[in-house]
Amino acid sequence: MNKRLLCILFLLCVGTIPFTFAQRTVPPTTQNPNQRRTGEVVDPEENEEDGIRRTLLDDSTRMVYGPKTSLYFFEKDIKRNNLILYPQDTALNNFHNYDPVAKSNWKYQDLGNIGSATKPMFYEIPDVIGTRAGFSVYDLYYHAPEDNKYFDTKSPFTEMSAFFGGGQRNMLDIAFARNINSRWNVGFDFHTIRARKTLNPVARDDNMVVQNSYSLHTNYRSENGKYWLLGNFSRMLHKVNEIGGIIPPSVDSTSLYFTYEDAKVWLSNTQASDLRQEYRFYHEYSIRDELQIYHIFDQKNRDNTLSAALTSSDSLFYPKTRFNASRDSSQLDTTRNYNDFKEWGNEVGFKGSFKGFYYNAHAKFRAGRMKSPFYPDGEKNNFNEVYIGGELIGKISENWSLSADGEYLVPGAFRLHGLFVSPWLEVDYTKAVYKPTAMEQLYYGNHYQWDNDFDNVGVDQLRGVFKLNFNKIQLRPSLTINRINNYVYFNEKRIAEQASGEAFMLIPGVKASVRIGRKFQWDTELIYTQISGESSDKFRIPEFYANTKFYFDSPLFNDNVYVQIGLDIRYHSDYFATAYSPATQQFYLQNDFNVYAYPVADVFLDFRINRTRVLLKFNHLNSGLMQEEGYFVTPDYTGYKSFIDLGITWYLFD
Repeated sequence: MNKRLLCILFLLCVGTIPFTFAQRTVPPTTQNPNQRRTGEVVDPEENEEDGIRRTLLDDSTRMVYGPKTSLYFFEKDIKRNNLILYPQDTALNNFHNYDPVAKSNWKYQDLGNIGSATKPMFYEIPDVIGTRAGFSVYDLYYHAPEDNKYFDTKSPFTEMSAFFGGGQRNMLDIAFARNINSRWNVGFDFHTIRARKTLNPVARDDNMVVQNSYSLHTNYRSENGKYWLLGNFSRMLHKVNEIGGIIPPSVDSTSLYFTYEDAKVWLSNTQASDLRQEYRFYHEYSIRDELQIYHIFDQKNRDNTLSAALTSSDSLFYPKTRFNASRDSSQLDTTRNYNDFKEWGNEVGFKGSFKGFYYNAHAKFRAGRMKSPFYPDGEKNNFNEVYIGGELIGKISENWSLSADGEYLVPGAFRLHGLFVSPWLEVDYTKAVYKPTAMEQLYYGNHYQWDNDFDNVGVDQLRGVFKLNFNKIQLRPSLTINRINNYVYFNEKRIAEQASGEAFMLIPGVKASVRIGRKFQWDTELIYTQISGESSDKFRIPEFYANTKFYFDSPLFNDNVYVQIGLDIRYHSDYFATAYSPATQQFYLQNDFNVYAYPVADVFLDFRINRTRVLLKFNHLNSGLMQEEGYFVTPDYTGYKSFIDLGITWYLFD
């Protein structure tokens, strides 16, 4: 980041200070807002009288708009008859971890750049037990309609967030919503990523990742409150210029691992793209409190493409085999793998609330197909799936609840889940049998091909968390137990394979939050993972994972500025992490490259003036101070060198 840009950003931050003070509508409070929960529950009827919203006035009878007048909610809460209206998030906790991988507390493995391919570090049960596409390395960057916000705002609302990362790793997020009337809101979201290559960029704008995504949304409630409609359209085009990783010194003696911009990489003429478009509509009609009828329509299109110029040096990275050349002679010198996944879904059900209990019963139909121009003649990868399911939630009191939900895919796949919540203990159990992905079953790329008939994957998962609260200490000891059989993975030959035996995971962990005095905070998380069983080697998870943060946390300048400044450290033990194959866009097993243990320390400053939040972070503070020159996140992909990141988020309410 050059000096001119730093000066511009500094002036921008300074320039926002009088603006944010001018917007102030709420006097400072002695409570530290840095520690507020972001999901504050607001009564949706609080500002309604006789069906008409009361005018929001302050003591001087001026109209006052702010975080609590531009509220949002989620589809899942409407479906469960549990409407929760959330105010806009002005908390500082973890604000400096702005990009998606950092926001997950680094529980994703990536390729050392924003927008690069990712996979969860820990095993996760899929949300869908039926057929999925199987191209998931960019899921983390997609804003799925079922998870998007819907707004209940009394004035035009705009949220703007800009992240200027060192090395020209930039993100921009804009959200806008407004009310047409008290029962109808519309809005849109817009997101971009422009991340320059951290390894071997050849020009100032030589980006590894370019993403543009947006969504349009609306929600409407009838005058008598009996009918709800939520609608959303989302689109993402995520383009990646693959680098293939650093050429190992064992292959090229002139190649070194920690030269970053001067690194020698495998690929310079390979591009991957992930295009997604999705329409989703939810609507319901309430016959009475005990009975509502609802319907969900969902239509998804996904196009995954990989293009590689094999007349360039990129050909040294790929296998010499050209499977698709017999059907398309151009595939001898250019690889173009194309997979198109389409899906249509309809869910119809009835639900209701009765004496503290919520119930749901539904039927769902999904149809779709995976398509590739190189499938053999007559070969199809279509599916038609019928589900039946339901859910039951019993709220015994404010702090005690019990719930159960399940879904059966006719025939052979199912998911059962139960959850118990009390003031001191949470326990949930999941038993599931789910289908392998369409890509794992059938794939015809230029360099790898297979046609499999894998069995369904089975899993049992038991998780428990104790909630221990003391005066200034919160402890959350936890234990997760997984049993997985018929697991599908990508082997050392980068081909889909199914494990023949079971794997057992024992995962104890603890989260701790300690208040030290009045102005210091220490948050930490530790996870230990032990894997056993015949197929234990098919899972690559570090034995130890740790994340700790120590910081000053207090308002300053007569409570006008709220500040968090401290040190954030992450660590995992040695492990043979999965490697990444651009040809298939999958992570695969390898046994030669040790992604060794290395603590990474970041220094951060987060502060808020009224509603404007600013972050400043120095990445990899300990660079050059360790025995190793740097660290790896994936075999042949180094993590960040020392970078300075700057970000700002502000709200407009009228």
